[in-house]
Amino acid sequence: QVQLVESGGRLVQAGGSLRLSCAASGRTLRSYTMGWFRQAPGKEREFVAAISWSGSSTHYTDSVKSRFTISRDNAKNTVYLQMNSLKPEDTAVYYCAADPYYSDYDLPTKYDYWGQGTQVTGSS
Repeated sequence: QVQLVESGGRLVQAGGSLRLSCAASGRTLRSYTMGWFRQAPGKEREFVAAISWSGSSTHYTDSVKSRFTISRDNAKNTVYLQMNSLKPEDTAVYYCAADPYYSDYDLPTKYDYWGQGTQVTGSS
């Protein structure tokens, strides 16, 4: 079993930066694909970013490309999401997730483990 805990979410003014962290326990994340998703009130859970087990492959949804960066430190069992140039449209609860495979990395149903979420608010 893998337990995931997100942290770092807060209110940030438009144009600001924030780094989210996802700490894992129970098992090492070395063999897992990791993803970040977000969900705004009244909307579906949306794929944000994913990273392969080695960190050699990353993927982003179009709306965050060039602004967000996903990274991982397997030695620390931690995944990060660096968010720059935040916009009001980025406001959502952000979740990290772990998947034993890399296929269909953008589908939330493919992930086996989820964190509790952390609130990010981009104010105008």
